[in-house]
Amino acid sequence: MTTEPTMTDEDATAQRLRSQLAEVVVKSRADVGRSVDEAILDAVRTVPRHAFTPGLTLEEAYANTSPIMQRDAHGVSISSVSAPWLQAAMLQQAQLRPGMRVLEIGSGGYNAALIAELVGPAGTVVTLDIDAEVIARAEQGLAAAGYGDKVTVVQGDGEFGAAEHGPFDRILVTVGAPDIPPAWVDQLTEDGRLIVPLRIRGLERSFVFERDGSRLVSTDIELCGFVPMQGAGANRLRQVALYQEDIALGVDDRQPVDVPALRRALEQPRCEAWSGVQVGGMEAWDDLDLWLATVAPTFGYLTATDAGLDSGLITLAIRWGMAAIWDRDSLAYLTLRPVNEDRTVFEFGAFGHGPGARELADRIVQHTRSWDRDQRRETGPHVQVHPKTALDGDLPPGLVCEKRHSRVTVSWPPTPGRTSQV
Repeated sequence: MTTEPTMTDEDATAQRLRSQLAEVVVKSRADVGRSVDEAILDAVRTVPRHAFTPGLTLEEAYANTSPIMQRDAHGVSISSVSAPWLQAAMLQQAQLRPGMRVLEIGSGGYNAALIAELVGPAGTVVTLDIDAEVIARAEQGLAAAGYGDKVTVVQGDGEFGAAEHGPFDRILVTVGAPDIPPAWVDQLTEDGRLIVPLRIRGLERSFVFERDGSRLVSTDIELCGFVPMQGAGANRLRQVALYQEDIALGVDDRQPVDVPALRRALEQPRCEAWSGVQVGGMEAWDDLDLWLATVAPTFGYLTATDAGLDSGLITLAIRWGMAAIWDRDSLAYLTLRPVNEDRTVFEFGAFGHGPGARELADRIVQHTRSWDRDQRRETGPHVQVHPKTALDGDLPPGLVCEKRHSRVTVSWPPTPGRTSQV
């Protein structure tokens, strides 16, 4: 005679926290006007996340945050367990079905276990990471959680995928990618989906890409943030220090920056310009950053440490940074100010520094107004990945980002009555 194992207090607490986490995920998605499939929520309720977060309390393991599990010698995060809301968003983008063959690039174990729940016993899950310590932690967590025989763990460079286990119906990349290497396309089935946090002019978004002839076409975009890719495909965003190491401009795509001139610009009095364009509540406006990145000749992200903010040289409306443009000796960046007493509605504007501050700040304001008039609440940008050999005449109008392996284009749908938006 056998008896069912007795549930401990810790088991009961973990089960309760998983159920609560599923509800938090639902709310997080609803707050940005998105939904999440019940199958994904069932996976969240089932997989013991705490098995993949050694050293954390149960409450920390089931928080809707992204705990850092490993840093490099310089203190930079190189491995984390992605926040549940983001994992749910990417799983929603993937549209996983029972029996699918899935490759995850960037491991940790927990997301692979969620995928295993979604593809079921007939599916195949391969999770890959370049870091031996991450691989060991993933293997231990998968074994402890009961998924050791349901997920294949591979140590290798994500740049090259896992051809010996492919082709794959879905490839999910859970590290920030500066480009789309050929292996990912080659190992994708003809009707497969690639879900990848691709960096475009310093902005990272989770894109769903599907084949369309020789190119990949994005069918969905989500806001995201991941630790950067390592190995052969590594290409970190360039951080240009403008005030010691405490105020920096994140610059992508080899854009020129006259660092001494911009440092001098920050020391000059600030000018302001305001757009009259307002945003409130939980309304998403991340498309505005992509719009600015598309229409402005230069584009980056201005960030600061506490010491940088305390210097008084810049004021960031959002702590983790704001979109910025510049010319040789001047800089301007997007900002927000409250327009009501309870600070629930804000107006977009720009702060500028340097001899050309007024012109640059006005330019951001005009771009913000054009976004509000022509693109806000529309379908968003059309993003495509073309072969490196694609000719200029075969590319859609708009921004062309030159990558090592590809040419990425960003264009915007025309507004009725207008012939061009870029």
